[in-house]
Amino acid sequence: MAVLGIDLGGTKVAFALFDREGNMRSGETLPLDNRKGSEVGKLITVNAALKLSASESEGDRVEAIGVSVPGISRRATGTVWAPNIPGWDDYPLLREIKTVTGEIPVIIESDRSCYISGEIWKGNARGCRDAVFLAVGTGIGAGITVNGELLHGAHDIAGAIGWMALSRPFRSKYTICGNFEYFASGEGIARQAEEYLRRHDRYHGELRKISEARVTTQDVFSAYKKGDVAAAAIINLAIEYWGMASANLVSLFNPEKIIFGGGVFGPAVELIPAIRQEAEKWAQPISIKQVSFEPSALAGDAGVCGAGFLAMKQIS
Repeated sequence: MAVLGIDLGGTKVAFALFDREGNMRSGETLPLDNRKGSEVGKLITVNAALKLSASESEGDRVEAIGVSVPGISRRATGTVWAPNIPGWDDYPLLREIKTVTGEIPVIIESDRSCYISGEIWKGNARGCRDAVFLAVGTGIGAGITVNGELLHGAHDIAGAIGWMALSRPFRSKYTICGNFEYFASGEGIARQAEEYLRRHDRYHGELRKISEARVTTQDVFSAYKKGDVAAAAIINLAIEYWGMASANLVSLFNPEKIIFGGGVFGPAVELIPAIRQEAEKWAQPISIKQVSFEPSALAGDAGVCGAGFLAMKQIS
């Protein structure tokens, strides 16, 4: 028996086969190469069919499939909203996958729900019934489990915490991505660097030396490690936002753990103690003493592992 996990991102899609014990038997990652709409759907279905056929030829039939998507999985309709994939405003992914999988159970979940599921299965949230995965990459989201169940919300949008309001007054620039994400996502950190350079003509530090068209998040962290004043201001602001958001999550959900992951954690892992220190200022004082702040144990495999775990639950 095997299950297939599929993790779709904004630039690539990963496939992994897992056995009943949760061991990853094989894995493959393919670039999207600027595909859009049905081209992305075809990439998934063609390769899923190949994985099913290869597994069956080895005498080990795939019995369930889990799919992680970067956006909203509308469970009632089987459609997906994925803002980073052109043409995926309401894409019929379940129907398309079913054309090659037949009667095999298929579950599609948001990437944030898969991240926390992966950590519960094989990572730093093992044994937890109440936990949060704070995913900080291009955007920001939170995978949340309450009493051992994924929190979806009335319309499958729970955990879209990039829109968490953490400062005032409201500015129209927050509308597209949200107040929290504007300042503290990967895109947000790069944006803050650009704004800093525009505001400070007399600054001639590390970020000013970059010749590329745009300062990247990686550039900011590199300059931060060198003690650059601009990078320090930008990263310290992000720490404040991550700390406030974590405090709100602790106060709302009283989790056992908050797991920090996504591309920014990464280089920001060493900042987790500072984030906790900031959170302690804002959070419910008893809850904050009961929660552990930890990095992801699975890094880039969290999504595909979570998809595999949710597939496993379909047959267990």
